[in-house]
Amino acid sequence: MRFSVVIPCYNEAKSLPALVARCEKVLAAEPACEFILVDNGSSDESCDVLAKELVSQTRIRSIRVPVNLGYGHGILEGLKICTGDVLGWTHADLQTDPMDVVQGFELFKHAKSEPLFVKGKRRGRPLPDRAFTAAMSVFETLLLGRVMRDINAQPTLFSRALYERWHDAPEDFARSVCPYGCAIGRCSCLPLSRAFCTATTRGFALEYQLEI
Repeated sequence: MRFSVVIPCYNEAKSLPALVARCEKVLAAEPACEFILVDNGSSDESCDVLAKELVSQTRIRSIRVPVNLGYGHGILEGLKICTGDVLGWTHADLQTDPMDVVQGFELFKHAKSEPLFVKGKRRGRPLPDRAFTAAMSVFETLLLGRVMRDINAQPTLFSRALYERWHDAPEDFARSVCPYGCAIGRCSCLPLSRAFCTATTRGFALEYQLEI
């Protein structure tokens, strides 16, 4: 089983070396993985930094989207060139540790349901952030008529079979609700501090809860 993870990057030049280093640790733990770093129309030095950092890489690739058309568009462009049996995405700012995906991969290796969809489940966040997420979850549940919880948590992983069922996937954050209705696995993790942004929590932990 092969795994592909897309990471859209927008003006993340300063954090890219650390991101690549974290991706290398993932590859050491899971050799059957590849990363697609999407330069999502960045206006900083991201293009040059990626070219330098990836010169000797074989399992970390990059593509460039000339004009930023949104986070979701960058993800969809990256998914187009993925080669894995399991696909997904996560954030580039290192507030979500790329190593989270390794534990998520284990759910697919032992999955009895097909297709499977794995989402992050954030813990250890400040009360205002949790309150906002709870309010949005209620809104999304009422709007869509199906229980939705923390749909913007990362990482997001899913089978290629599920990806191939998507048609006209939205390019905004609504794409996160597309796979709901299949077997769902939630990976629970504490956020890391962003490398070059303000953050209020530190630490890292993982546990898994399978919700069917």
